[in-house]
Amino acid sequence: MHPADLTPSQKQVQFDRSRLSIEDIVSIAHGEARAQLSDDPTFRAAITRGAEFLDRLLREDGTIYGVTTGYGDSCTVNIPANLVAELPHHLYTYHGCGLGQYLNPEQTRAVLAARLASLSKGFSGVSIELLEQITGLLQADLLPLIPSEGSVGASGDLTPLSYLAAVLCGEREVMRNGEQVAAAQALQEAGMKPLRLRPKEGLAIMNGTAVMTALACLAYDRAAYLTQLTTRITAMASITLDGNAHHFDETLFSVKPHEGMQNVAAWLRQDLPAGAAERNGKRLQDRYSIRCAPHVIGVLADALPFFRQSIENELNSANDNPIIDAENERVLHGGHFYGGHIAFAMDGMKNAVANLADLMDRQMALMVDSRYNHGLPANLSGMVGERAAINHGLKALQISASAWTAEALKLTMPASVFSRSTECHNQDKVSMGTIAARDCLRVLELTEQVAVALLITVRQGVWLRQQTNPEVTLSPNIVSTMQALEQQIAPIQEDRRLDPELRQLLVSLREQKWKLYA
Repeated sequence: MHPADLTPSQKQVQFDRSRLSIEDIVSIAHGEARAQLSDDPTFRAAITRGAEFLDRLLREDGTIYGVTTGYGDSCTVNIPANLVAELPHHLYTYHGCGLGQYLNPEQTRAVLAARLASLSKGFSGVSIELLEQITGLLQADLLPLIPSEGSVGASGDLTPLSYLAAVLCGEREVMRNGEQVAAAQALQEAGMKPLRLRPKEGLAIMNGTAVMTALACLAYDRAAYLTQLTTRITAMASITLDGNAHHFDETLFSVKPHEGMQNVAAWLRQDLPAGAAERNGKRLQDRYSIRCAPHVIGVLADALPFFRQSIENELNSANDNPIIDAENERVLHGGHFYGGHIAFAMDGMKNAVANLADLMDRQMALMVDSRYNHGLPANLSGMVGERAAINHGLKALQISASAWTAEALKLTMPASVFSRSTECHNQDKVSMGTIAARDCLRVLELTEQVAVALLITVRQGVWLRQQTNPEVTLSPNIVSTMQALEQQIAPIQEDRRLDPELRQLLVSLREQKWKLYA
């Protein structure tokens, strides 16, 4: 669904000076909500006051960084009055040097929404017309082609955001309904006119953290879902391995008060029937990838509130430079474009998420190995009789899951420690926040691939366990998940290719089709 297709009765996200949530940005990104700029006269007057204050300063020959001076290290270069109006257009023009894959439609919508959120705070000296133009792009689903590579995260996401600035002015290209179209043509056909940027507006659009923040919002949403999905997979792995549910006892977890970890253990208690721990012959202590799963998943569960706070604070900040304090008639030069909080959150998130991949990879290794899976066939093959000799079950899938895990783990090196000195040593300490966010999304992608491999594995494992022990009791949660998986994955008996099912499961995962825990 495209945002332009939404009906008036569907969700709208209003942009003004009020606080937005990660979920607001994610809903716009996925086309589930429509961006709406507030009509409130007080809000619009506050925006206009900033632009008018800058106009007055210019008339009074005030010196304003990036308005009457060059940018960055060129701040000592004074711009002649007759050239001031051209400066913003030069800013986005010379920053048109991004490379790499283009941001996908969801990411691009999130970028537009994040930049609109920041500029709507009223401290950037921009006009209402600029905010309306960004809103118009979102409502018409005209998505600037934004290269993903070329930002060091301070002075903000200059190069990728230059592609937004250019499109607002009718330059470069957009994606419209999956096709690449010249921005000028797309604006005209949408009934929109190209902007002529006011003196500070090029800097206001580009000199901020919108790209890294947008990607962080999407990463948070995916990580939060993976926290729950990995827990459900762990429960099904425990059933497959005939595990000991006492490992998740409430009293046991009450003595180690990490709330997120305790929540994971409580979810596992919902999934594992109370009687599962009472049967005789169970191993006293399951291996760590089962017994310590709440401790592994719980790290991410406990970090998520901190990540949310950092991401939402950045989302709801004025993060360009200079800050325009129109009420007190001051121009404040600082460094709010610096993306350190997002960089730290993304570096931390990718570490915790990669640990989920590693956990699931270890669980799979136990389940497919007949030495450790407590009586199930090697590689969880469902074939019996003479043909069992030529069928190999999940042998290759385990190799692939291990490869995806290794790649995810390799990417956990923190990007934020690789600061570079750039732009004639003006930007001599930078955040690398956008690289950290891109790394985090790649780790999430790989971990999701491991997760769908595990979904095939635990679906097969629980099915086989039920065959070897018809009396095994499944909780309503597990029954519901098994029924959902059975619609997408047949039992694996005769060898078959699995990539079509893996790809379909990835679609379901990324659309968060499976309802997990309240």
